[in-house]
Amino acid sequence: MRILYQKFETLLQSTTTDFKRYLYDKVSWDSRMIGIIGARGVGKTTMILQHIKENLKSKSALYVSADDMYFGDNRLLDLADNFYKNAGEYLFIDEIHKCPDWSRELKNIYDSFPTLKVVFTGSSVLDILKGSADLSRRAIIYKLQGLSFREYLKLFHNNDIEVYTLEQIINNEVKLENIQHPLPLFNDYLKRGYYPFGIENEINLRLGQIIVQTLESDIPQYANLNVGTSRKLKRLLSIVAESVPFKPNFSKISEMISVSRNSLDDYFSYMEKAGLIGQLRDETNGIRGLGKVDKVYLDNTNIIFNLVGDKSNAGNLRETFFLNQMRVQNEVISSRKADFVIDNYTFEVGGKNKKQNQLEKDGKSFVVKDDIEYGYLNVIPLWAFGLNY
Repeated sequence: MRILYQKFETLLQSTTTDFKRYLYDKVSWDSRMIGIIGARGVGKTTMILQHIKENLKSKSALYVSADDMYFGDNRLLDLADNFYKNAGEYLFIDEIHKCPDWSRELKNIYDSFPTLKVVFTGSSVLDILKGSADLSRRAIIYKLQGLSFREYLKLFHNNDIEVYTLEQIINNEVKLENIQHPLPLFNDYLKRGYYPFGIENEINLRLGQIIVQTLESDIPQYANLNVGTSRKLKRLLSIVAESVPFKPNFSKISEMISVSRNSLDDYFSYMEKAGLIGQLRDETNGIRGLGKVDKVYLDNTNIIFNLVGDKSNAGNLRETFFLNQMRVQNEVISSRKADFVIDNYTFEVGGKNKKQNQLEKDGKSFVVKDDIEYGYLNVIPLWAFGLNY
């Protein structure tokens, strides 16, 4: 325990609090059990350390990582028991999926120590979601996405920009104080601004490691898949990466990578939950997330550049950015007449020369243009949609 506390204090001292993620103030930190999930590298660990540093006395709190050597000989329940008996109040467990039978352990901690507050995180979205059934009535689960363009402007360039609602964005009410030309910054964001570690200029190496680890470890472990399946997942991700954008022909793809149609559906679902792809669905079922898949994108533009580099298709980048940024606060579905529908609004995404021919002049249809600095009438600059969270 003494070594765990020493590691915790070292991490706490090196944690800065000048930049916080959009989710920080939305978490109900006083709840008995909280789970924060999200793709690898989006900043979950930093967020909980910031909360401890700003709001708790270090003697009443303890942060541990579940992949620590301590858990080679000790269970989570043993740690919680020892911590509780020494007047501990707030236990933070990072990388929870690294512990065997973690879901049952958390359930036992919740039931055994009524006054102990527990926050856990997991870099693998898949493992957390798989185990959350045991915790459904106990834990509040939050999902953390990567940086918005607004957050990138703060973290990378120290520019404070307020969050704009969808209505403010489509009414061209967005203002960037102290930024005369947003496009160079926006283009940099597309390449390295989605993950906080991009500020260290190691985006390609670290993101490449995340992609490999997700495909070779997280997904196979979650779904009990073999090594050969990992190769098929890599092939499937390459097919999506090279498409413009990808409209799935499941029969053809099943044949290409030698899997059944049902298995292919599962593979897409695994990669979506893991933060590698995003699936755009239509409105057929009228229930969020249950419509037919119309298009498949890589999850964010940083992944596109990592996998295909400067060969990235401009149209694919634009649509990927729009879906990625708008899905946090809104339900985004495909449009029969344009690219996307949010609520009653229709959006056609394109370059600065994009025409409005297919859009109705009804006050609810908008052209989203890349390569323009400011909007006018129903024309909205693409970068503005990165200020929604």
